[in-house]
Amino acid sequence: MSVTPESPAVSAAPEFPAKELRITRAGPVLHAELDSPGTGNALTDATLDDLLALLEGVRTRPEIRVLVLSGAGGDFCVGADRGELQSSLVADPGGAELRGLAEKARRVCEALESTHAVTIARLQGKVIGAGLGLALFCDLRAAADDCLFRLPELALGLPPAWAGMLPRLLAEAGAARIRELIMTCATFDAATAAGLSIVHKVVPAGELDNAVDAWVSPLVRRPPEALLLAKVMFNAYARAGRLMDGSLLDPHLFSAALAARQHGG
Repeated sequence: MSVTPESPAVSAAPEFPAKELRITRAGPVLHAELDSPGTGNALTDATLDDLLALLEGVRTRPEIRVLVLSGAGGDFCVGADRGELQSSLVADPGGAELRGLAEKARRVCEALESTHAVTIARLQGKVIGAGLGLALFCDLRAAADDCLFRLPELALGLPPAWAGMLPRLLAEAGAARIRELIMTCATFDAATAAGLSIVHKVVPAGELDNAVDAWVSPLVRRPPEALLLAKVMFNAYARAGRLMDGSLLDPHLFSAALAARQHGG
């Protein structure tokens, strides 16, 4: 994370307490870093709680103009915490606890999509499954050229139903190529992700902060009302062809598939 000489100093943001995120602020720009590099920043229930609280806090602070989401260590995010998912099913074989977790993930992504702040995903290393879903709900996405992406759900016996990411994927990248990536579970590189509009910029890893700064600098000068209206319009038109929001079913699909797999169904 870099700060240009004319930028406000970066400091801790005690108004946004979190255990699983490292949150700092530079004037109107908030930086939230997934902060469990030992796990590849796997998304846990606690991480989702922190993200929900963060986004609720941003909602009440119109002076926050840009939110940059990143990951500590070598990877942005390797996906949902599989151990936690299995433990949840053991504790509650009926799947209610798991549905609650999946619904929480959907609410995080919905809040990312609808927040007034412009959201930027800063991606490095592995961006897998739920980690890719989280990044997709950001407005702008910059990736290091050595990033590796994957949608592994079918290989794990699960539908692509994390947090409503499939409708977002289809809206951003189109159905044909996404169908191939989901069915094959193939790893793809940053150049392929850019070709699919999954990311907007690909740069050498050492230039990633500069690429993010190049977006931030003009964004904080834009009239906030115009930016918010543009976001609302983008989201409305992207959803215009859908008679219902299928993502509402995703927590049920996700938990049912995991439960069936757990019990050999």
